[in-house]
Amino acid sequence: MAVILWAMGLSLLMQGCLCSLGQTARGCMKWKQDGNNVCCEACYPGHHLVKTCGQSPKDLCVPCEPGTYTLDTKPLKCNRCTQCIGVQVLVKSCTATSNTQCGCKDGLTCGDNSCSFCTDKCDKGYEPTKDRSCRPCPEGTFNDQIHQMCKPWSTKCPNADQHIIAKGNAVNDIKCANVTVRPSHKPVEPDMTEATWIVLSVVTCLTVMGVSIVIIAVALKLLQKKPPKPDTKTPIIRTPTDDPRTLIAIECSFHEAQQEQGSSSESLDSKDSSDQLIA
Repeated sequence: MAVILWAMGLSLLMQGCLCSLGQTARGCMKWKQDGNNVCCEACYPGHHLVKTCGQSPKDLCVPCEPGTYTLDTKPLKCNRCTQCIGVQVLVKSCTATSNTQCGCKDGLTCGDNSCSFCTDKCDKGYEPTKDRSCRPCPEGTFNDQIHQMCKPWSTKCPNADQHIIAKGNAVNDIKCANVTVRPSHKPVEPDMTEATWIVLSVVTCLTVMGVSIVIIAVALKLLQKKPPKPDTKTPIIRTPTDDPRTLIAIECSFHEAQQEQGSSSESLDSKDSSDQLIA
């Protein structure tokens, strides 16, 4: 029973506190005494000043009307809430203590901190301009974020043991890498014996190549000299002319023919004689 009574008492106490807070949350939050009156110095959030001084602090400030808000502590009137229009989208509704929060449709971004207008979203390597468009980063600058202003390239690496291995571009800053310190090596003196063999090898190769070239040249020269072709001219038969040598040759041929004819006559006479004896 005691527990129930204690719980009921605690509940009534909490309700009283809440009611007290609700009553004090209205009107003037901070004031000073001025004779029989009080003068307000600051209203509660979401309230605007009705009159500066009065008998009751609650009568000095009143809540903002619906559709209005205020961020000041002692305003004479509340501001009208912003309306999201066009390509803007509602992110958070307006309250007595905060303005409307607007956003932009996909592919667009807010043009200022209050998102009072939308612009094209500039990709990496571009930056927004005053005319609400995008332009490429100028030479010597870069932008590796969405819809941000381009920044100058770094002029040196962040660490002392690094050096620049690649300059920046429109999207990336300069690239740095650690410097590798190579151990110093004492130069090795050349071996004279090895050097001698190398020289001899080179001289031998050059000699062999020279002799080979000479042999090949001589062989080609000999192949170019071919034996002369035999004379196969056809004998020319000439017709008899008045040349003395030709006449002598013709006369000789006639004499030979007469001798052959005489021999034939003698043979015929001998044959006739033989025939008569037989008869």
